[in-house]
Amino acid sequence: MKLLNKDLPMKRAFAQVDVFTATPYLGNPVAVVLDGTGLSTQDMQAFTDWTNLSEATFVLPPTQPEADYALRIFCPGRELPFAGHPTLGSCHAWLDAGGVPQGAEVVQECAVGLVRIRRDGQRLAFAAPPLRRSGALPEDEVLRIAHGLGVTRQEILRHAWCDNGPQWRGVMLASAAQVLALKPNAQILAGMEVGVIAPLDKPLLRGPDDSAEAFEVRAFFSGNAGLTEDPVTGSLNAALGQWLIGAGLAPGHYVARQGTALGRAGRVHVQQDAQGQVWVGGESVVCIKGHVTL
Repeated sequence: MKLLNKDLPMKRAFAQVDVFTATPYLGNPVAVVLDGTGLSTQDMQAFTDWTNLSEATFVLPPTQPEADYALRIFCPGRELPFAGHPTLGSCHAWLDAGGVPQGAEVVQECAVGLVRIRRDGQRLAFAAPPLRRSGALPEDEVLRIAHGLGVTRQEILRHAWCDNGPQWRGVMLASAAQVLALKPNAQILAGMEVGVIAPLDKPLLRGPDDSAEAFEVRAFFSGNAGLTEDPVTGSLNAALGQWLIGAGLAPGHYVARQGTALGRAGRVHVQQDAQGQVWVGGESVVCIKGHVTL
């Protein structure tokens, strides 16, 4: 990896956090550089590509007085305006490193604006940002997605734009078994970000709040290595929650399972509050902690 920063590299606090799980190595990891000052966009992208993870983040001083910190989020090949599991993992790492919020909530500044993060026992939850695009997908895209997923058009029961920065296209199938059996075609789905959801046959109660494990989710996106499956996806689950709760297709508080097909056990808590705000949360655990030279 060749950094473009002309200054002498420095040791920077670093953490690798597994998100949407309390058990290490069963969620979705994110690399968090807790001091990104002085790094160029090219430096950040080069380090992200080197980590070989789905995302890496860089914590910076905020530019807005309401924010506790600013965050830049990268995936292989490009910067993202927002992503859910990097938001929660970075907040977890920032708090673990001694970060103290100005108020009861943590406020993160990123490209989509200010994102509120609240602490709920052992979980962190972010306020889902407004959808940039919603409503039904064009029929030609639905047909392409069906073909790419290896299902018939009739098996896609519902569909919607789930664009909250990442341009997710959400489709609903009838059963979790169908979702887990998918074998997507990378060539057909090239350039698309597709989220697939289906209800569990029997929702499972989980936790003292009686929220139910109600849905199975898988997420596929195109990157440098072709079509990739994301283990557990905060941004997609945020948009799915806004779509499904708003359409009366999901209860106001549920748990989505994701990562099953990859041997993970991600659990995403989705809840709509009395004001209509959807919150997306889960537990996180630090798996690696130390310094990185950048």
